[in-house]
Amino acid sequence: MKVFLLLFIVMPIVEMAVLIQVGTMIGALNTIGLVLLTAIIGAALLRQQGLATLLKANQRLNSGELPAREVAEGLILAVGGALLLTPGFVTDGIGFLCLLPGTRQMLANQVLKRMVVSSGQSFHFSSGPGPFGQRPWGDDKGDDQGEDNIIEGEYEEETEKRRRERDDRLEKK
Repeated sequence: MKVFLLLFIVMPIVEMAVLIQVGTMIGALNTIGLVLLTAIIGAALLRQQGLATLLKANQRLNSGELPAREVAEGLILAVGGALLLTPGFVTDGIGFLCLLPGTRQMLANQVLKRMVVSSGQSFHFSSGPGPFGQRPWGDDKGDDQGEDNIIEGEYEEETEKRRRERDDRLEKK
């Protein structure tokens, strides 16, 4: 939490300093135009990448697979989109990194390393402490009841034969 508080205080100061420097070099109106241009380009890129990620997630769900990677990439896309809509060049740079497929996949890999899915008749997600020792939900003791944040459920594995039968039924309709 302390890291987020520090970022909340430091980032606006850094953004103002960069905006002032760019404004003195290219002028105030050009700087405003450039900030608006990055927001427009970012929104278009977010729409394209978000739709592609949604389609991949839908394909994984239709094939009976858990779209964990696509969910992680969707979260990263949402963060990147929010950063692109925030005025400033530093946040725009970080936002564009979140939207680029290569860096987004690298960040998704880091998110997936913290997510555990066990096979068998049930699954659960859990997460360890973040890079600065914080837990993703609340303090180090878990939630208010002192329990770990685990989501449990059951699933049934779909065999290839059942999948083909389902596809044949759908084609006949």
